[in-house]
Order: sequence, then C-alpha cells, then structure tokens
Amino acid sequence: MPTAIRTAVVPVEEIFALRWAVLRTGLPRETAVYPEDSYPGTFHVAAYDERGEVRGCATFFPDVLPGESAPAYRFRGMGSAPGVRGQGFGGVTLRAGLRECAARGAELVWCNGRTSATGFYQHFGFTAVGDEFTIEPSGPHYVFVTRDLG
Repeated sequence: MPTAIRTAVVPVEEIFALRWAVLRTGLPRETAVYPEDSYPGTFHVAAYDERGEVRGCATFFPDVLPGESAPAYRFRGMGSAPGVRGQGFGGVTLRAGLRECAARGAELVWCNGRTSATGFYQHFGFTAVGDEFTIEPSGPHYVFVTRDLG
C-alpha cells in the first residue's frame, strides 16, 4: 500500500481518461462528459501514485439534496484504476473532496452511489437514504449522504 497518496483539485482534463476508462468502459468517449463539468463551483479531485499518474478521481458540484435546504455538494464520476483498488486511492480522493466541499461552505455531501459500494460509503460516514433505484447502464443505486466533512 502506498505510504502517501497525493491529491489535488485539477481541471477535468486531468481526470478524464481515468473516468472514461473505469466508469464508461467500452462506451464512446462522450459518455464520460458530464453536464456538471461546466457548472459554476464544480471541481475535480485527482489522486496520484508515486509516479505521478492519476489513479483516483471524483467530480464534485453544488447541488442541494432534494428535501434539504442545507448548502450541499454532490459528487459523481468517482473511480480508481483497477490495478490499485483496495490501496486507498478511492478513500483519499473522497476525503480530499469532502474537505474541499466544507471549505466551499457545504454542510452535507451526497451522491447516487452503486449499491455494490454500500460498504465503502458507510466506512466513510455516509448513510443510505430512501429506496434502492436503478441507473442504466450501471445498475442498482442508493442516495448516500454525509454531514461529516472533516
């Protein structure tokens, strides 16, 4: 396991290749372009290995959670390179994003997360809310929410 994983807030171009490769495998490149990439306040987090290669990514953008009034950020496009899964890149990316959201005034962060990642989200203080739903083509999801942004 890497001793220290460096993260940074970066332009979307820095994380795009990884996002496309791991989250839109086999699909056309344009499927990895999100409308939120151009929203005011959107930021992207990259996590780097010791060689400086992007191994983790996520995109965060202001988006109030339905039914809430607290300032919130939502994230999507979170992934890590297959060869480093389980080595902390996803967690470090998420934590860096949560800290940045807090610095930008968010009181909560949420996502539509894959049901298969429930354990990961719970480990980082997220709670599944509402009923399971399906997002095609990636399958079953829950809304995961946290107010622990530290």
